[in-house]
Formats: sequence, C-alpha cells, structure tokens
Amino acid sequence: MSRDNKALVRRLVDEVVNSRDESAIDELVDGEFADKVKGWIGPFRDAFPDFRMEIVELIAEGDSVAAHFRCSGTHRGEWRGVAPTGRRFENVDEIYIFQVRDGRIAAALGLEDNAKRTRQLGIEL
Repeated sequence: MSRDNKALVRRLVDEVVNSRDESAIDELVDGEFADKVKGWIGPFRDAFPDFRMEIVELIAEGDSVAAHFRCSGTHRGEWRGVAPTGRRFENVDEIYIFQVRDGRIAAALGLEDNAKRTRQLGIEL
C-alpha cells in the first residue's frame, strides 16, 4: 500500500505539475479536494508558467505520504496581487503530507518556504 500511495503522489507531480496534464487531476485526486487542486494549480501556473517541482523524498506509512519537494519558476503573471517581476525563484522547499483514501489523494496539508520565494522574486507580500 505504501508503495502505491507514493506512486500516486509521484504521478501528481510528474503528470499534473511538471507535464501540465490537468486532466489527470480527476483520476488521481478525490472529489472536493480535486476542485481545490484545480483552483490552486491554474492560477499558480498562470503566474509561473515554467513552474517545476522536484521530488526530494517521499515517505509513506499507512494512508499518509510525507513529501519534500523543491520548486522553481519564473514570475510571468500576477501572483497574490503582485504584477510579474520576470524574476525566477529556485530551489524553494515545500513539505506536504497527503492523505490517500480508496486509491486517490483525498487531502493534503503543506508548508512552503514563501519567504525564500518572495526574497528571490524581490517582492513583499
């Protein structure tokens, strides 16, 4: 089960985030949480069209997967009310804990190093 759950998170990153196949969300993510993922990824991708996520580590136990990611992207669209700077953020750490239910991601809780991201972009929020 742990291996399958890690594979599910890996597919979310590889297919949805990095390969930009938002149609895979409905296959990988459960119901209401799928709507939240769509509501996040579209606007974030508009702001950072070349956004990439690298999987540093995945740890699974039971129905939970802890993930450490490093992200990079160039600020080409409005983000959180800030006009595009054209600057790039690199290697911003993100830690998420995903909950898997019935073979699909049902919830996630995450922390992102937005202080590092905004510093690299030269903006204040």
